[in-house]
Order: sequence, then structure tokens, then C-alpha cells
Amino acid sequence: MLEIRYSDNKIEAGCDEAGRGCLAGPVYAAAVILPADYSNVMLNDSKQLNERQRDNLRAEIERDAVAWAVASVNNVEIDHMNILRASFHAMNMAVAQLSLKPELLLIDGNRFYNESDIPFVCIVKGDAKYQSIAAASILAKTHRDEFMKKQHLLHPEYGWDSNKGYPTPKHYAAIEKYGITELHRKSYKLDRQTELEF
Repeated sequence: MLEIRYSDNKIEAGCDEAGRGCLAGPVYAAAVILPADYSNVMLNDSKQLNERQRDNLRAEIERDAVAWAVASVNNVEIDHMNILRASFHAMNMAVAQLSLKPELLLIDGNRFYNESDIPFVCIVKGDAKYQSIAAASILAKTHRDEFMKKQHLLHPEYGWDSNKGYPTPKHYAAIEKYGITELHRKSYKLDRQTELEF
């Protein structure tokens, strides 16, 4: 069971991203404010859940959250500003879209560039420690996967219905055979030699 709250009496928003290591597509981020007494034993880091579990939890989170928002930064912007800044920008955009302003941001990871006046705390592996960050990880992951599945219909040869743009052998093989698409991140090294770096 993950921790419900970091603070005692502040409105907290958990924040996380999905897609930093992908070769193609946007990076997505989500911000989630859960009820103060919220409890869901299934909530966990999205990487520890299968696709059906994530999809089921997405519906529950979107139904039960006090507020939630999802934002994305596309591959062209990623190439322009670099993936780390793009990830932070997506988180900031998600926070700005919340219908309720949080008093504290719980950020998954060890650093953050804040574009608001809201205090924040960085929590390494926070998506496996706090419910709100886990919820954000699930929303970011499922919304991004949904986007990449739609793009698969336009570019089926890359296998995005299964790899979602991540660096898999099939994805590398397709790049070698067909070249890159308008969704590939040109600032990334798109050959097999970089496969182990992600």
C-alpha cells in the first residue's frame, strides 16, 4: 500500500511523465490531486502494472480524483529544448491545467524546473511510494500509449501498437529499413548502437 500523503494539511498534486526514453512521439505528463483519504490498493508505479490494470486504474483515477490533467510536448519541441526540459515543461503544463491549484507538488525524480510559484519536493522513485504520483504515472502512460496506438495506424511498420515508440529491436529494424517518420526525435541517436543506453 502506497503512502496517501506527504504533508498533513496541504493540497498535494502528484506529478510524473511517460515517454522520455522513446525514439518517437511526444513526452506526456500528468498531475493528479487525490482525495485526502483516498485509498486504492491496486495503485502502483505504472511500470509494475500490465496494460489492462493500467487502463482500469485510469478510469478509476479520472473518476475519483479531486482534479487531474494531462499534457504533452511533441517530438519537434523535444528536439528544440531537450528531453529533460521537455519533460519538466509537460509537468508544468499539466499542473497549470488543474481545476484546483495545489499547495505542494510531489515530483517523481531527483530534480525539477518549476514554472510556477507552487512549492515542490522531488521524490526518487516516488511513483512507487505515493499514491498521487503513482496515479500521475498511470495517466501519463495510458494517455501516451493511446496516442501511439493511433499513430500505429498511420505507420504500422514500426510496431508502435506494441513498443509505443520505445527502442526495441523491431523499432530499430524498421528505422533501418524505412527511415524515420515525422514523429521521430531527431536529436536522439536512432541506431541500434544506442539501444543499451535507454
